[in-house]
Parts: sequence; C-alpha cells; structure tokens
Amino acid sequence: MTSSSNSSSAVRSSAKHAAERIQQHLPPSNPASLSSSSLNLPSKTSIAASINHHSPRPKDRPSSTASSVSAASPSTRRSGTPVHRSQSKDFDDDNDPGRVRVSVRVRPRNGEELKSDADFADLVELQPEIKRLKLRKNNWNSESYRFDEVFTDTASQKRVYEGVAKPVVEGVLSGYNGTIMAYGQTGTGKTYTVGKIGKDDAAERGIMVRALEDILASASSASSVSVEISYLQLYMETIQDLLAPEKSNISINEDGKTGEVSVPGATVVNIQDLDHFFQVLQVGETNRHAANTKMNTESSRSHAILTVYVRRAMNEKAETGTKSPKPESLGDKGIPRVRKSKLLIVDLAGSERINKSGTDGHLIEEAKFINLSLTSLGKCINALAEGSSHIPTRDSKLTRLLRDSFGGSARTSLIITIGPSARYHAETTSTIMFGQRAMKIVNMVKLKEEFDYESLCRKLETQVDHLTAEVERQTKLRNSEKLELEKRLRECENTFAEAEKNAARSKFLEKENARLELRMKELLKDLEMQKDQCDLMRDKATQLEMNLKNTKQQLESSAYKEKLADASKVYETKIAVLVQRVEDEQARSTNAEHQLNEMKNILSNQQKSIHDQEMGNYQYQRELAEATYTYESKIAELQKKLEDEHARSNSAEEQLRQMKSIISDRQVLSQENEKTNELKKKLEELSQMYESTVDELQTVKLDYDDLLHQKEKLGEEVRDMKERLLLEEKQRKQMESELSKLKKNLRESETVVEDKRVKEDLPKGPSESGALPGSQRSHGLKKSLSGQRATMARLCEEVGVQKILHLIKSEDLEVQIQAVKVVANLAAEESNQVKIVEEGGVEALLTLVQSSQNSTILRVASGAIANLAMNEKSQDLIMNKGGAQLLAKMVTKTDDPQTLRMVAGALANLCGNEKFLKLLKEEEGIKGLLTMAQSGNIDIIAQVARGMANFAKCETREIMQGRRKGRSLLLEEGALEWLTSNSHIESASTQRHIELALCHLAQNEANAIDFKRTGSVTEIVRISVESSRDDIRSLAKKILRSNPHFSN
Repeated sequence: MTSSSNSSSAVRSSAKHAAERIQQHLPPSNPASLSSSSLNLPSKTSIAASINHHSPRPKDRPSSTASSVSAASPSTRRSGTPVHRSQSKDFDDDNDPGRVRVSVRVRPRNGEELKSDADFADLVELQPEIKRLKLRKNNWNSESYRFDEVFTDTASQKRVYEGVAKPVVEGVLSGYNGTIMAYGQTGTGKTYTVGKIGKDDAAERGIMVRALEDILASASSASSVSVEISYLQLYMETIQDLLAPEKSNISINEDGKTGEVSVPGATVVNIQDLDHFFQVLQVGETNRHAANTKMNTESSRSHAILTVYVRRAMNEKAETGTKSPKPESLGDKGIPRVRKSKLLIVDLAGSERINKSGTDGHLIEEAKFINLSLTSLGKCINALAEGSSHIPTRDSKLTRLLRDSFGGSARTSLIITIGPSARYHAETTSTIMFGQRAMKIVNMVKLKEEFDYESLCRKLETQVDHLTAEVERQTKLRNSEKLELEKRLRECENTFAEAEKNAARSKFLEKENARLELRMKELLKDLEMQKDQCDLMRDKATQLEMNLKNTKQQLESSAYKEKLADASKVYETKIAVLVQRVEDEQARSTNAEHQLNEMKNILSNQQKSIHDQEMGNYQYQRELAEATYTYESKIAELQKKLEDEHARSNSAEEQLRQMKSIISDRQVLSQENEKTNELKKKLEELSQMYESTVDELQTVKLDYDDLLHQKEKLGEEVRDMKERLLLEEKQRKQMESELSKLKKNLRESETVVEDKRVKEDLPKGPSESGALPGSQRSHGLKKSLSGQRATMARLCEEVGVQKILHLIKSEDLEVQIQAVKVVANLAAEESNQVKIVEEGGVEALLTLVQSSQNSTILRVASGAIANLAMNEKSQDLIMNKGGAQLLAKMVTKTDDPQTLRMVAGALANLCGNEKFLKLLKEEEGIKGLLTMAQSGNIDIIAQVARGMANFAKCETREIMQGRRKGRSLLLEEGALEWLTSNSHIESASTQRHIELALCHLAQNEANAIDFKRTGSVTEIVRISVESSRDDIRSLAKKILRSNPHFSN
C-alpha cells in the first residue's frame, strides 16, 4: 500500500466515530430511490441526532496549487462519435426548458502555472457578454463555442449558483426533478464549485449548500414540505454510503415495469435546518476518498452524488398558481395530492492521465475506474446527442444512476470546469466537446404530482378508529340502558306485588270491621232486651207498691191488722228483695250502657284508626312512589359514576322492605297507629339518608373526576413507559450489534495474533525445505502487526473503550472473556493505554482478577495488567489499589504457566519504577516473583530475571544519587542465591537480565559481604570475561576494579 492510499485510509478512519454517532439515530435501511422517470419517496423518517463538528476536507479549488508536472502532453484519443465543430455554434432551442443547460467556468492560474507559463497566453479566451469561449489552436487560429453561461476566473460562487443551479432548484420546488453536475479535468475546481461547505465564510459556499439553503427556506415557510437527503459515492464501481461508511457495495435495483432505478441500501436523513445539513455534509465529505497527486493535493477519487428529496402536500389554494394544467384524475374531492421531486447534485471525479498526474500503485487502479465510468458517460451523451436508438446506460453504475438526468424527465444543468494552461490543451478540448454534445440533449420534463394515498390512508384509519370507538360507546350505552330498564321493571314488579299485599291487608281489615259491626249490633240487641226487662221489672215494682198501699189501707180499715202486718212484713221483705233486684238490674243496665258507650267509643276509635291508617298508607305510598321516582332518576343519571353507592341504595330499599314487612305483621288494630308513626319516622330518616346520599353522590362525582384526571396521568405515564421500553429495546439491539462487531473484530485480532505466533515459531535460519528469506518473513510479520493494530484501532473507534469495559462486568461468561481479550489487545498499544486508564480499566481488571475463577479470564486479564503496567500512570493506580499484593497471591490461585508468565511480566514492569521498590518488598511482590521462578518454566524465569534486573537497576540508581543507603532489598528475600544459581541458563535474553541484575547489585558496597558469602563474586569475574554483551563485560570489569572488596 502506498503512502497516498495510507493517507486516504487515515482520513476514513478519523471519521468513523462521528459516523457511528449518526448511525445510531438513522432509520434502519430506508430505501433511497433514484428513478429514471418517476420517484417514489420513502416514508418519512426523522433524525434528531447531534453530530460532532468536523473540519471539512479541503477540496480542489480554482486557486489550488499543484506540484510540477511533465510538459509533454501526448495526443488524446476522444471517446464517442466525433462532433462537427464550427466557428460559431448556436442553439436555437434556448427557450426549451427540457434542454440540458451547460455552463463553463475557468479557474485562475496556480502558482506553478504563473511561473512556467508566464510568457504564454491563456489557452482560452472568454467572452461572457455574448456567452462564448474561444479555444486557441495556435497563435493564429481559434475555435469559438457558445454556452448557456460563461464564468471567468473572478466569478463569485453566488453568481455561479444563480446562473447554473438556481433555475433547477426552483423547478424542484415546483415539483420537477432536477440534476446539477460538474464535469472536468482533475484539479480544475469541480469540488470547490459544487461541494465547498463554507461554514465560516458564506461567500465561499458551493452549489450544494446554497441549493439546500433555498430549499429549506421554502420548507420553513410551508409546514407541508419535507426535505430528505442521501449522500453516496461511486468508488471503483462500488456504491458506498458516505453517511454510514459500513455500508459498502450497495446494489442498484431497477423496476422492470416502470424503469425506476433505486438504491434500497442508502441511508436517508430528514434535514431539519441548515446547521443540521452542515453536520451531515461534513461527515459525508470526511468519508469520501481523496488522495494527493501532482495535479491536485486533494484529488477526489470517487464520484459523489447528493440526492435531495422534496415532498410537498398540495391544496386547492396553492394549486391556483401552478403553470401546468391540473389533470382530470386529480380533480376528485376529498383525496389529498402531493408533489414529489428530487434534486441530484453530482460531483464527478476528475479525468486524469497517469503520466501527468504521477499516480502509482493503488491510485492507478482508482484512475482506471474513474476514466472507465467517465468514458461510459461520454458514450451515453454521444448516443443521446446523435439520437441513437440504443443508449448504453448499463455499461457503468454511474450512467445507471444518471438515467433520469440525460434523456429522462429531469431538468439538467451541467457546469464544465477547465484550466487556462496550454499544457492541458487536449484535456480542455475534450471537456469543451463533452459540454457541446450535452447541450444537444433535450429531456422530457414532467411534473410529478400524484394522490397522497399515504396521508389519505392515515386519515381514513383515524376515522375508522373514531367510528369504531363510537360504535363501541353506543353499544355500551344501549347495554347500560337495557340493564337499567330491566332493573326498573323488576322494581315495578316488586312494587306491584307490594300493592297486592296491601290490597289483601285492606280486605282483611274490611272483614274485621264487618265482624265488629255485627258484634256491636248483637250487643245493642242484648242491651235492648235488658232494657225491656228492666222496664217490665219497674212496672211490676210500681204495681206492687200500689198493691201495698192498698193493702195498708185495707189493713188499717180491717180486722185483720195483725195478719196484714205479718203479711206486710213478708211483702216488705219481698219488696226489699225486689227493690234490691231492681237496683241491681239498674246498676247492671247502667254498666251495660257504659259498656255500650265504651264499645261505641272503641268502634269509633277503630273506624278513625282505620281511616287514619288508610290515609297514612296512601301518604306512605305517595311518598314511597316519589322517593322511588327520585332514586330512579338519580340512579339513571349517576349509575356509571356511583357503583359504590349502589350497595347503599339497595340497603335503603332493604330497610323499606323490612318496614313493609313489619307493618304487614302487625295485625292488632290498637298498634296500627304506633306503627304508622314509626313508619313516618322511618320515612323522615329515609329522607335524611337521601339528602346525605345526594351529598355523597356529589363527593363521589368529584372523586370520579379526580379518577379521570389520574387516569389521564396514568395514560401519559404508560406512553412514556412505552417510549422508554422502545428506547431500551433499541439500545439492547445496538448493544447486540456492538457485541457481534466486538466478537468479529476479536476473532480477526486472534487470527492476527495466531499468525504472529506462527511467524515467531519459525526457525531463524533457512530450513531444509527452503524457508522464505528473512526479509520476506519480516515483511509478513510487520504486515500482520500492522493489520492487528488497524483492527484494534478500528474496534476502539467503532465501539468505544467505555462500552468494552462495561462488557467486562457482563454476567455472560463468553461475553466477559471476549471483552477481556479485546481490552488486553488494546492495552498492547501505547496510544490506547491512556484511554483505558481514564475509563477505569485498571480497577475493572484488578476486580476481575480478584473475583474470577476462570483460567482464561485470569490469564488474559493478567496480560492486560502487564501491558498497562508499562505506563507510569497505570503503575500508580495498580500500586494504590493493592495490585502488587494481588498479583503476588496469584501464585497460590493458579498454576497455569501462561497466567504466571503474565503475572510475572506485570510485576517485572512495576519493578522498573523507583517509587515502588519498598512497597513491592512489603507487599511480597519480590517473594512472589521468586516463588513463580520455582515452576521451572523458561518463559516465567525470563520475566522474573527481567524484574530482578529492573529492581536492581532502580535501586542502584537511587544509591548512586544518594537517596538510599544500605543493603539491597533483594538480598533480604534471597534473590542473590537465585540469580547466582541461574546465571548459566541457556536463554540468552534471560542470562543477559541475570548478569545485569548481578552487576547492579555488585555496585552497592553494602552487598559485598553477601556476594562473598554466596560465591557471587566468582560470577562477576566470569561475566567480565564470558558475557556475550560488551557493555555488560565492561560494567563487570569496572565493578571489580572500583570495589575494594572485590579487588583480590
């Protein structure tokens, strides 16, 4: 890969983070249609994403400088059918709205052209007043060409836009499709004219920004206008999405019936305002392929196509101003209409010659595909200009995408850009002839207006939902009324049964009244008989008195006085008895009269009581009917709202029924009056209960209103909950996608690491089977390492360190293992270590080592800590969190050689920091290293030896600088004996570290006694003679000479 392609790759990778953030808010795979005759826009999608600002990539512009180019320019072979050129070529169809309008713009001379061509006139002579351009063939002859607009090198961006693009933009706003395209040699200012963003300087804005500015201004004044865009590039005959770089090699679909061409995989973004468009356009420009050539420092290596979709809902008032006649099929009332149009803004890559552009390597392949697609476009232009029956649009994806622009139904405006230098005479001539042939093409411009069936369908669905709800409400109301009528019918039946019972009771009372009247008549008859007897006895008594008087008179006058006296006594006795009997009879008569009067009084009272009872019953029935009617009306009005009060009303009715049963059970006439009074009291209580019930009904009504309000709040909370659930579902899917990417990238990384290990395992010398030369193996290893680093960098940018560290805490063991592997690979790069430390990676890894029992996790996490331990900031965190003690305890936790090698490597890296020497000793880090060395594994011993060398080196430096005195801390742990016993190890690198450790320890005079005791002085002497490293031998000799304890 050349340096140019590497710079292009770097530009692409720098924008992936911003593209990822845009992708999170983009709708999933909304199709973007590019139609040849009509366009069916995709459904509306909204994007509310906040996109980070990126500096726009500088493009080729009229004033851009170029490096030296070859003066030789071989003749150019022009593709397509040759077109006759005359000295004065005019077009009679200037007023035809369907003809392709072609403008020409000349860029100013750059610095090199000013130096090399200072004595030569410009290749072209512009006559903007008459819209002509003269192309010099030599100093005497020139050819004149007419264009629709001619712009000099001093023309402003605004003037170019108004002359080239504004009529097309106005047509798009009116419902017509439009295309604006820039064509020309590389380095002549196409991208500057079309795609210049100019965010800081509005005067520098190109056609893309100005067109969207006018379209958005029109959309803001009409709420029924929606604006969406898609941004694609055609790179080496593959369609790529500039807004979602992961979408590559997008396919083109063509409808066999309508001929409509669409790109279903393109990302469509709904544009809110101009700032939003700036952000989206910056992302797209950053992802576009560019490279440095001799003719242009930022040469576009792909064709860029910005598609703007405009959708305007029409109404009758807005239609009065349209120029086109309204179709009869659109005159139907009640069906909304919509105008759909699209605007294609095409920035073609510049045609170039390899001998002039100086491209090589991969850039040559890019140039081949650029020239191939431009040649296919030129063939289509030639065929359309000559009226050929066959148009070769299928030769290239570029011509398929531009079917509607040339020979279709779009208004097309082409601007060709040329340079003034004579050294590019062939390229300039070819560009001018391309524009001349394009001016002959006439498109069939059509207004795209159709029924808005989507809006009509949504409206009808809303009406159907409303009518369905109304039908359900009416059905529920009818059912409620039916239940109410049934309830009232049952109540009427109960009232009728109660009335029948009252009628039976009245009949019983009438019979009782008749019996009492009969009884009274019998008593009166008995009284009359007793009265007659009393009268008879009175008459007899009167007669006896008269007889007695006569007898007395006779006795007085007769001789029988004594006998009469005796008889008188007898008669007086009899009379006294009779008087007594008369008095008794009178008393009895008086008593009978009294009884009769009492019976009359009782009868009258009973009649009065019966009358009062009848009146009370009537009054009660009337009050009961009124109360029942009142309850029925109130219950009918408040039944739905007062379900809780229904039980209370039933209770009141139950009390009424009990009162009726009490009245019916009272058959004694003397108690009817009291029961009636009690009934009146009950009625008064019932009236009071009714009033209290009404008050409670009002309270319940208020409670019902509160419940309705609470229901609305609950509905809003449910909707919010649904939105949160949808957001969580979206985040879950996003996490799953990131996890799949993570696994994929990790597998790639593992493959690269495995390849690296295989390369390392290969023998250094040539094998019998004929191994590859060393240079090829080194190149392959570098390539694999470069691929590994690129994979890790891409993974870090796409997913993010924070999300990867978050996956370490996952409960899924497989996910946890994969995440730890990725962190370990990222930690191998120094550029990623700072990010991992800042995001809390050290704490997460230490926690994982402490808590996990999985051998793979322990091995990979120890390796990640070992990589991070090379960074000083990471070392501080590891030591502050007790990492040294935790790593030292790993000896008792696992016996896996790979894990112990990683742990030993981490401790060895920590030994290289002077600040932690004493702390390492206290937390048993040195002891842990020596314990791991007992495993006998050559790799573990190598790491232990490196750690001892680092520790001894730092300790000796402190002693020589006067910051420390005394015996070495290593000697307290018995390191000297281990170093002496392993000084003859076979591994050269391990032996070198052991020799360095012994030499550094020997520099401390306080260690001399231990050296003599263990016989390590002999090793110093051997090192001074046999060591493979000159610097180590020199250091050992210096120690033997300078230390008086070793001089003998």
